[in-house]
Amino acid sequence: DIAIEHLELMINDPWAQVPMIRHAGAIFLGRHTPEAAGDYFAGPNHVLPTMGTARFASALGVETFLKKSSIISYSEQALQADSEHIQRLAKLEGLTAHANSVAVRVK
Repeated sequence: DIAIEHLELMINDPWAQVPMIRHAGAIFLGRHTPEAAGDYFAGPNHVLPTMGTARFASALGVETFLKKSSIISYSEQALQADSEHIQRLAKLEGLTAHANSVAVRVK
């Protein structure tokens, strides 16, 4: 897959192509939308993913600097219901202590 920093679609109907674009840092639509407009005036972030990283990353934004935490809470019944699957996956990864941490809770 190609993943480019800037994509300029200087064609008659650029909006028709947008749904087909999978990886681009910034997309400039039409002959009257130069990259410079986006870089200096139109408002999008100028810090874009380079070197193909648009395949998995987006432009720098406020969310880049936010730290997220996952919160997980199981009831006794929920753990009992899922315990066999959790233990099997842990053992497949060679993480027997993880498997045991479930086993001791569902005895």
